Formats: sequence, structure tokens, C-alpha cells
Amino acid sequence: MSNVPAELKYAKSHEWVRDNGDGTVTVGISDHAQEQLGDLVFVELPEIGRAVKAGEECVVIESVKAAADVYSPLAGEVCEVNANLEGAPELINGDAYGDGWIFRLTGVAAGDLAGLMDADAYSAQLAAEE
Repeated sequence: MSNVPAELKYAKSHEWVRDNGDGTVTVGISDHAQEQLGDLVFVELPEIGRAVKAGEECVVIESVKAAADVYSPLAGEVCEVNANLEGAPELINGDAYGDGWIFRLTGVAAGDLAGLMDADAYSAQLAAEE
């Protein structure tokens, strides 16, 4: 069973979101998503300052199995990217919810976070997919 931290929000497309409490949110892919992809070998990060819409493709991740798009779970502006992933994409495999974060957004509408799934709902989605 995949790790699904209770304090995070989740998108149906397997991205997680952490509200940093300072007007920014951190985004990554779930433990389940990284397990499905396998060993990651490349991450193409979005440009800082890029405005993204909810559901918009903004990151490409390549693994030994396949390439996959990562979608922004919320609308906002990319304010920071995890540059460590450029030299060490495997950080996502090792710590999807910590060192493996992918990008941060600012300018997210507070109500938009409420539209994402909580850990229980995401766990139910994972169970239904099995």
C-alpha cells in the first residue's frame, strides 16, 4: 500500500499539494505515482514565473519504463522549482513527499485547495484503481 500523508491534498492525476501557509503551495507526485513509473531518470521542470492553469501539463518525468506528464493541480504562478531534481531525479523515488517535491506555486485561490481530495478520498481512489 502506498504512503498517503494525511496533511496533504491530492489530485485525481496523482499530484500532491502541501499548503505552506505563506501564500505558496508545494507540488509533487504521490508515492503511488512514483512506484508506477519506476526508477526516474529525467525531470523537465517548468520555468519560474510561468502561469499555469489547473489541469495543465507543466512537467515531464521520464523513467526507465516511460515518460509521463505532471499536471498542475491548481492555477497559479510557478515561483520556485526543485533544481536538485535536474541532477538527481531519483529524489522523487526516495522521498516523494520531501526532497522529491517538484515545484511551488503562488497566487493560488484559497478556495481551489478545498476542491482537491483529502488523504481518505485519495486512498479510496487508489483502492478502486487496483
